[in-house]
Amino acid sequence: MFLPMFRESALLIAAAVIPAVILMISIYRSDKHEKEPLPLLGRLLVLGVVSCFPAALLEQFVGNVILPMADIQSEEVCFALIGITTGMIEEGCKFFFLKKYTWNHPAFNYLYDGVVYAVFVSLGFAAFENIFYVYEYGLQVAGLRAVLAIPGHTAFAVLMGYFYGQAKLADIWGDERKCFRHLLLAWTSAAAFHGIYDAAAMIGTDTAMIVFWLFIAVMYLTMSGLIRRGSRRDRAMY
Repeated sequence: MFLPMFRESALLIAAAVIPAVILMISIYRSDKHEKEPLPLLGRLLVLGVVSCFPAALLEQFVGNVILPMADIQSEEVCFALIGITTGMIEEGCKFFFLKKYTWNHPAFNYLYDGVVYAVFVSLGFAAFENIFYVYEYGLQVAGLRAVLAIPGHTAFAVLMGYFYGQAKLADIWGDERKCFRHLLLAWTSAAAFHGIYDAAAMIGTDTAMIVFWLFIAVMYLTMSGLIRRGSRRDRAMY
């Protein structure tokens, strides 16, 4: 009895985690100039998991307290607001841990490092979240989330990491305004992509699904383009 249950649990966890691991390896290998310390990347993965907890608490507060107070009658508007706030909260929590634990780290010395760090935090979050989805809905959702949700979190992180690296460079140059602007863009660009993704998926109308699939195409193209350019044009900041 115990062995079949263990095998089933192991299979579900593997289905939830393996897509994130594949993307982590891909991003790690795309860092051509100076590989990041594995202990730091492992810590960022754990912090990505940790960021799930404040995000969940804040989302519950918004869903149970703020939205009921707004008394929104339209289901589509409600879903859109949930998507937007979810994107802001989840990307905000990831960004908090990203900046707190990498901004002054001596290994953060190349522009592309920002992308690597952001992706590892985000995929820690995504893998942990994915375990719950796969346990709740079974293996039938694992494949869909492997090609949508996990790459989605990666795309949000690539955007965040691109602007995060630019912010660090501006900070080194002593340009405080540009640094602040790019830090804000690191959060808001990722939150906007995340919010559109969630809102379109939740609304679920024919028009919303057209927007969703078009957005997926844009998201993949944006992510792959930033990774290629960032990896190819990477340079030392010091």
